[in-house]
Amino acid sequence: MDLFDLQNNVEKMAPLAERMRPRTLDEFLGQGKIVGEGSLLRRAIAADRLGSCIFYGPPGTGKTTLANIIASTTNANFVKLNAVTSGVADAKKVIEEARENLRMYGKRTYLLLDECHRWNKAQSDSVLQAIEQGFIIFIGSTTENPYVSMTRAIVSRCRVFSFSRLSEGDILVGLRRAIKDERGLGNMKLDVSEEALHHLAWASGGDLRTALNALELAAMSTHAGEDDIIHIGKTEAEQSIQQKALCVTEDMYYDMISAFIKSMRGSDSNAALYWAERLIEAGCDPMLIARRIMIHACEDVGMADPNAIVVATACVTAFERIGLPEGRIPLSEGIIYVSEAPKSNKVVVALEGAENAVKTVKHESVPLYLRDPNYKDKDERVSGYKYPHSYGGWVEQQYLPDELKDAVFYTPTDHGFEKVIQERQAARKNRSKR
Repeated sequence: MDLFDLQNNVEKMAPLAERMRPRTLDEFLGQGKIVGEGSLLRRAIAADRLGSCIFYGPPGTGKTTLANIIASTTNANFVKLNAVTSGVADAKKVIEEARENLRMYGKRTYLLLDECHRWNKAQSDSVLQAIEQGFIIFIGSTTENPYVSMTRAIVSRCRVFSFSRLSEGDILVGLRRAIKDERGLGNMKLDVSEEALHHLAWASGGDLRTALNALELAAMSTHAGEDDIIHIGKTEAEQSIQQKALCVTEDMYYDMISAFIKSMRGSDSNAALYWAERLIEAGCDPMLIARRIMIHACEDVGMADPNAIVVATACVTAFERIGLPEGRIPLSEGIIYVSEAPKSNKVVVALEGAENAVKTVKHESVPLYLRDPNYKDKDERVSGYKYPHSYGGWVEQQYLPDELKDAVFYTPTDHGFEKVIQERQAARKNRSKR
């Protein structure tokens, strides 16, 4: 068997998504804002004058595909590395060869780095000078936000193009193309219903790779009917893709956590429930949700409803004992209770005030009448303490040190139970004036 036959076998055995990669910009699906007619990137690719850039977006949206199209249309050399398996030595080798090609033949070199956010600072720094001097044109591909996950030096030298999830219409075009194209499933006798196609497009979550792999699985695992045709309906499509793709990138993960937190704080139990469920379906540890419920019961509800922390803790305890999937019920109850409870952040404000006072006042003395009268060698003047119960439960008395005697850390609102506390404080003030 010669090399040509081996290459053919490799291509035939490749997954459908790999075989159906668009080869030209005309075949490329989606990302109209980036590579649409007249766009900056499209003009730069056509003129073979593309500068260093970073393609950032969710999986299956065409980042690597676009880089391969650039490789096939440019007159420059094109080298592809993966940040997971390559290091400084690989980068230096590419740079040295690029320098020689530019010096001897006047040919530039493109360096495509997949998963570029995986490179550490030392690895990133190894290509900086080559980018600045023009020996290489860097194209990074990543699913993570480069402004957060990559070194600033690299990002500042690149133009960042943000890829969006493909629409269901784009996915449908890709699926129909794969059914007809000989590179795909064109040699098979397939009958795929519109209902099946639309389900695959919906369940793929904007990821064409997921949709194509599911279509291939359905085609390969379904037996032909009496008419010698493989019929794929919605049932086969559902079995092949199982459920809607709900994976999230790292920055999306933190954005969703932020949305969940702010929804509870904003008293929107519907939104809080949605974001909590979205996170759990995407693989988030439910205990993260549970901890946030308890935190917000104190941080955002606080004394406006002291029962919030009791309910939250009980719901979290129930979840720990029950587990998934039924444990989501008490978690949801906790989310709803905390979301719908009256809000007050005065506990946090009081804590911060006390903390700042402790850091500000370097030397304080405990008032004599508050000191322990039983401790050895205690000053004999320790006396004068007024026992509140002897005065009906409360008596005016200074408890803070002299340096902070007028400090006020906790000021209740008129929300929920704090209105009761506010009234109690007012009543005590009136008693002290008599």
